[in-house]
Amino acid sequence: MHFECIDASGGQLNRDSTSADLATLSFDKINPVTGPVYVDGAQPGDVLKITIEAFTPSGWGWTANIPGFGLLADQFPDGALHIWDYDPHVTAPALYGDVARVPLKPFAGTIGLAPAEAGTHSVVPPRRMGGNMDIRDLSAGTTLYLPVEVEGALFSIGDTHAAQGDGEVCGTAIESPMNVALTLDLIKDQPLAFPRFTTEGPVTRHIDRKGYEVTTGIGPDLMTGARDALSAMIDLICTTHKMDPVQAYMLCSVCGDLRISEIVDMPNWVVSFYLPRVVFE
Repeated sequence: MHFECIDASGGQLNRDSTSADLATLSFDKINPVTGPVYVDGAQPGDVLKITIEAFTPSGWGWTANIPGFGLLADQFPDGALHIWDYDPHVTAPALYGDVARVPLKPFAGTIGLAPAEAGTHSVVPPRRMGGNMDIRDLSAGTTLYLPVEVEGALFSIGDTHAAQGDGEVCGTAIESPMNVALTLDLIKDQPLAFPRFTTEGPVTRHIDRKGYEVTTGIGPDLMTGARDALSAMIDLICTTHKMDPVQAYMLCSVCGDLRISEIVDMPNWVVSFYLPRVVFE
């Protein structure tokens, strides 16, 4: 099947948009998906197998710091927007001003099925049947398995990204309209608690070439540790590359990775933030 996916703003932002346009965004239109697709024979207790075949990117996208959204929303209260123009064949990195070059890895941020609960549900939070998971490795060549909760499964996809770091820390990636080709198969009577997927490796082959700069956050709370690790990386980028803090924040969101490095040595846990050095070559 082939799906046409618009950007996460629902078409409200375009190549000519500026930071001022963030103030007029209608959040009722945010994160649209294409669907739902009714899958014949699908019943609760089944699994939908999604083979992601290919992406056809549009060649443009946007990254924004939206006030009130993101891991460091309290530190970055003002809106900021970066418009990207990139090679739609994704053979070259996308330019981030004259400072950085971000390697691309297209994927769908939102891919999921309908929940069993009655009523209208926001598409923003992910759920056990998938949805807005923002997993960078749901790229071409990956096979995703989702638990079916309703008759027909009701599959939808959208929120396509040209690149993103693990964590999507400022709340947005390179949000980009693109087309997606995939295959749906039904696996009967195979209960699944949460989504799982099989993907090709190495999963960071597009950014590994020059190594990483890494900062950490250490303490009894994982969320605080993540914030500390990210804040330290933003400070490092600003010091080393003379970048504005909000620009560094958005760069971290599209190419840097949050990782839990240690979660067993009570009472403190270690969260690390990895920034690929290739973006500054």
